[in-house]
Amino acid sequence: MTVKKHKYQHMKTNVERWQEVLISRDLQKLNDILAEEVIFYSPVVHTPQIGKKVTQLYLSAALHVIANNTFSYAKKVIDGNETILEFETEIDGVLVNGVDIITWNDDGKIIAFKVMIRPLKAINLIHQKMGELLSKYN
Repeated sequence: MTVKKHKYQHMKTNVERWQEVLISRDLQKLNDILAEEVIFYSPVVHTPQIGKKVTQLYLSAALHVIANNTFSYAKKVIDGNETILEFETEIDGVLVNGVDIITWNDDGKIIAFKVMIRPLKAINLIHQKMGELLSKYN
C-alpha cells in the first residue's frame, strides 16, 4: 500500500513560517507573511493599527524587545486559519506571559495579529521598552 502525499505537504505551515521570522528576525520574511490590509492590535495602544507598514514596525520592534533568548511558546492552538500562541519571556527580571492571536488568509498571509500580555508590571515594562524603540523609528 502506498500513501499519497498531499500536494502541499512539502510546504511549511503558517506557524512554522512565523517561528522562522522570530528566530531569524528577518524583516523580509516578516514582510512576506503580512497581508497588505493586516490589522495589528497592541496590548497598550487603544486603536487598532491598520496596514502592513505599521504592523511591520510594531512586530519588528517586538522582535527586539520581547523575542529575546528567554522567549518560548508554551502552548499552541491551531484551528483552520486561527492560531493562538501563548508565550513566556523574561525582560529585565520581569516574567512576561502573553498570547499572540493570529488570523491568516487563505494565501497564508497574516490579516490580524493581536497581542495580549500579563501581568500589569509586564505590560508597563513592554510599554516603556517598545515606546523607547519606536520613538527611534520616528
